[in-house]
Amino acid sequence: MGHYLVTGAAGFIGARTSQMLLEQGHTVVGIDNMNDAYDPRMKEYRLKLLEEIPGFRFHQHDISEKSCIELFKDDKFDAIIHLAARAGVRFSVENPWVFLESNVMGTLNMLEVCRQYGCKKIVIASTSSIYGENPPYPTPETASSSEPMQPYAASKKGAEALAHSYHHLFDIDVTIVRFFTVYGPAGRPDLAMFRFVQWIIEGEPVRINGDGEQSRGFTYIDDIARGAILATKPLGYEIVNLGGHEVISINDLVTLTEELTGKKAIIQHGPPNLADMRTNQADVSKAKELLGWDPQVNLRQGLKKLVDWYLQEREWAKDVLTP
Repeated sequence: MGHYLVTGAAGFIGARTSQMLLEQGHTVVGIDNMNDAYDPRMKEYRLKLLEEIPGFRFHQHDISEKSCIELFKDDKFDAIIHLAARAGVRFSVENPWVFLESNVMGTLNMLEVCRQYGCKKIVIASTSSIYGENPPYPTPETASSSEPMQPYAASKKGAEALAHSYHHLFDIDVTIVRFFTVYGPAGRPDLAMFRFVQWIIEGEPVRINGDGEQSRGFTYIDDIARGAILATKPLGYEIVNLGGHEVISINDLVTLTEELTGKKAIIQHGPPNLADMRTNQADVSKAKELLGWDPQVNLRQGLKKLVDWYLQEREWAKDVLTP
């Protein structure tokens, strides 16, 4: 069995990835600074579940601080799965500094863990936002990623470039996985899926930016976590899309959520957000070829799992802040 470092272990993707690795019999060292980028109760909930599983060890520390490197001097990792990041397209416009610190400096420090302590494999999470405003759809990895629309995507581009330099200089095996709009139980409360479920069930207004005809290729959390683990295989240096195969407009997503919750939405339209991409859709043929990966959970199934989870955890989840 393997020994893995998962950064952002209390985050949405990091927690599920850690859980899957532990279920497979591996040992996991997790690190997370437990920041308040969104309601901290979500991270506390996920971490509590992880700490109940044998084989998990946790550091509360910020990966953007150089001192975090020494935490791992006694570990011999089979791979680092680097999922920690400041996420949030819109917030990155308001505070770009924290995004550069977390996403670029944090990645540099994890690459240094590889270099200094002999870990030969790192998987680094990136984003579909990197493809900019008008990529081809479905978007292949060969599409331009040099015109990011917000500091969040720009910080991820910087992390990718840094990783390539470490691959070139130190022969570290790097796989960049570009995620496309992830959702599922215990998901981020600052994203549409969680917010819509909470707002509709609790009878709160559903706030939509623009006309609601913008769309996303949503990807279920288990598919993403499975892909991140598959990406630990040796590949040299590769960039691989992991994304949902079903694209849905925001308006249609509200309708589907109404259907699955049995409640009617109170819709409020606001101005469009210039930081938002109009749509995204992944070409995942490379993931299938290199990793044997396909998305397995369809949108209706995945959203039903989120609704069921919310109803089960409603006593506290109803109070989670959804900005």
